[in-house]
This record gives sequence, structure tokens and C-alpha cells, in this order.
Amino acid sequence: MDGRAVAPAAGTVLNAFATGVGSAFAIDLDVTATVDLDADADDVRGEVAGHPDADTSLVERCVALTTDAYGESERGSVRTDSDVPLAAGLKSSSAAANATVLATLDALGVAEEVARVDAARLGVQAAREAGVTVTGAFDDASASMLGGLTVTDNTEDALLLHEDVDWRVLAWTPPERFFSADVDLEAFRRVAPVAEHVEELALAGRYGMAMTMNGLAACAALDRPTDPLLEALPHATGVSLSGSGPSYVAVGTEAALAEVKPLWDERPGTVRLTTTRPDGARTT
Repeated sequence: MDGRAVAPAAGTVLNAFATGVGSAFAIDLDVTATVDLDADADDVRGEVAGHPDADTSLVERCVALTTDAYGESERGSVRTDSDVPLAAGLKSSSAAANATVLATLDALGVAEEVARVDAARLGVQAAREAGVTVTGAFDDASASMLGGLTVTDNTEDALLLHEDVDWRVLAWTPPERFFSADVDLEAFRRVAPVAEHVEELALAGRYGMAMTMNGLAACAALDRPTDPLLEALPHATGVSLSGSGPSYVAVGTEAALAEVKPLWDERPGTVRLTTTRPDGARTT
């Protein structure tokens, strides 16, 4: 039994570290998962293409939880291929979890019978059990799984809002990497009053302003530079540190982001120009 699925990356509108409420939007960079199930296998073996030393505990746990819930506890192998840089704040873990859960459901022949939001919750559970997330990242997982933009309460894995957004997206990823499980939560709790205001803005549909305020607060909490935000502010609809970084993401029109791209191109690392994704994870 085999299955295959893809899930998009995501960018941040509201970081959930401060209050447990977060918001994210899907962007057009994909993680692909291929799952082969074998009833005679003793365990799940994971592989990340191009990264032989990568930690595969998350995707292995995704396969195990999904087969336990919807199959006969089959085991086997899972391989992920990614356009999304690892540990860069672009939600590669959430995308990998979503793609793996959906590929496993595809291998079991039940992908169309399981609600996408419930599939995302399985990936969130796996992420918590694998220790790769602080909040559970249901905001990131829901945006990746459903597409568009979501606002969630990560303490309850509750979906508060789901809307389509249509932006061009510019992402700058510095060379360094940072794992969200290493975040100083106390630093984020100090900006909780700002996060509460950002939540109000997001729920009112003022996504660009919410995103920018979140970016300034997140940079302050993590002692990250604000220069990339200030370079984008005169042009972009919104700009933020994505997750705990190190990537920064700006959204807006193509003409607006054409003003920002040359400025970010001067920085070390990689600049990607892409779009939001109205559709989320899907079998292939």
C-alpha cells in the first residue's frame, strides 16, 4: 500500500508563542511525502531527501498515529522531498507532517473520508509527541492543510477563522537556521498585550497591519533585526518575521514587492518570490 501527497509552506501573521492564538497563510512552496505501508514491517523508517542526517521522528510519528487511527497499525517507510528550507520559519515541519498524514491516509484508501482539519490535528499531535513544537503549531498546520489564511487557538486546536487571501509573497531566508522548539517563551510572553491587539486586527480582517505589528513585536522578543521590516514597510501590505525566524516574509502586489526584492537581494541568504496558495494539502 502506497500513497503520495503534497502540502504547502506557510508564513506568519500572528505568532502563537505569546498567547496561544496564532495566524498563518499558505504559500506556494511544497513538501512532498511518499508513504509505503507494509503490514509485516516492525517500525516506520523515515528519510528526508538531500538531508541524510535529518531528524525523521516527526514524519515517522505521523505515519504511526495515522495508521493507528484509520488502519491496522501498519508500519513501513516515509520519504519527504521539500522545496521549503528546514528550520527557517517557513513551516517546513507543519508541511511535512500534513503531507505525511495525507499520504498515509491515501495509502490506507481513506484520504477522501477524513476531514482535512482533522488530518491537520493528527500532524499537530505528532509534532507535540516528537517534541518539535512549543505551541503545537495548529495555526501553521491549518493554513498548510486548508490553504488560504487561518486564525487558530492553539491551546484548543480550534479553528477561529479561515479566509482566502491573494498576495504575492517575498521571503528572505538568511543562511542560519533556528528551531522553534528552542524559543524563549518568557520573552514572547512579555509582548502578549501586543499579540492580543494583533489577534483583534486579524479577526477583523486587517491582515497586513496585524502581520506588521506581529513582526515588530517578534523581532523585539527575539532580539532580531528590524531593518528587513523597515525596508519593506513603505511598499508591502504586510511584513513580519515568520515564526521564530530566521526568515522574513512580505506580502503585497507584484509591483510593491518588486521595490522590496532588490533591497533583500543584497542580504546574505536566499530571496524567493512566490504567491499565496488558496488550496492546501492534496494527494497526488
